[in-house]
Amino acid sequence: MSTLVVHESMWCNTRAVAEAVAEGLRERVGDVEVLDVARAPSPLPHGVDLLVAGGPTHAFSMSRASTRRDAVTKGAEPGHEARGLREWLDALPSHDRLAVATFDTRVAKVRRFPGSAAKAAAKEVRRHHLGRLVDVESFWVDDMAGPLLEGELDRARAWGASLAEHLAPH
Repeated sequence: MSTLVVHESMWCNTRAVAEAVAEGLRERVGDVEVLDVARAPSPLPHGVDLLVAGGPTHAFSMSRASTRRDAVTKGAEPGHEARGLREWLDALPSHDRLAVATFDTRVAKVRRFPGSAAKAAAKEVRRHHLGRLVDVESFWVDDMAGPLLEGELDRARAWGASLAEHLAPH
């Protein structure tokens, strides 16, 4: 099984979660590549069986160019202003045999607020027929710039391992 983990990360928290998910996956499936969305290919390389895609929640959904520009003015890493997870997913061609999982990072103080980049990405997966959605997960940060809450990287590793276990029979 070949797995691609694609992330959009403005403050390095989502990148850390993506790396932890990949660690959990590698224990079970071996071949896992982690890419920043700015370098992610479209279409996907031949042989990818599982796509894990994640990004930060901005304004109750996936980021947009305007929210990414705003994050950079507040100190986030530049480089994602033009292309984030939303634009990358929109550019992917339909796929009928791909398993897809989505995740996001969200501010813990507003857990009760609706909206999630992971749920919005899952909607895009369904809308664009990008594959079979197998799971959606959120990981929590203390504030907009982080850090991740204690235990979230362990939870991300465990989630990665569970994705691999879920897909093993397929």
